[in-house]
Amino acid sequence: MALEKPEKDWWKPLTKDERIWIAVALVWMLISFFYMPYAHIAGSQNPPDETYRVSPEQFSSLVDAMVEKYQVGEEQGVPVVHPDPSEPVYLKSSMWEWYPILELEKGKTYRIHLSSVDIQHGFSLLPLNLNLMVLPGYDYVMEITPMESGEYHIVCNEYCGLGHHLMVGKLYVR
Repeated sequence: MALEKPEKDWWKPLTKDERIWIAVALVWMLISFFYMPYAHIAGSQNPPDETYRVSPEQFSSLVDAMVEKYQVGEEQGVPVVHPDPSEPVYLKSSMWEWYPILELEKGKTYRIHLSSVDIQHGFSLLPLNLNLMVLPGYDYVMEITPMESGEYHIVCNEYCGLGHHLMVGKLYVR
């Protein structure tokens, strides 16, 4: 089969249907172009913009101090803490665990500090659609106000090694 050159007048004016579809695509593109910056500024789904540099050792000591002050129990060797909403809450990720288990109060606002002490992890709070990257050397601060009681699971959604599938933490809302 040989390739043939196009007809002499291969370019023909657009039909009415083609012009309508091009206009629809252009209008949709303009709506999306202006909506995205608006959603970023006015939306409540933005990632945390408060981030600090912190060494893994510094962050681990902050977590340990919080655990010592607010521990109310233990599950399978992991401390359960019930922190004061007026103070910072620390959640540490390390190969293959979220530490500690948090017990929060419904309707109260918490400032949760997230950091990794070894490699990159992904923070996903299920069943909510809250996803963040957690990197070593950075302290990410997010504000959350739990509105429904229950047990929530924290899953690592960034492959972090052979035990990745076991990296599931808990968060209780009472």
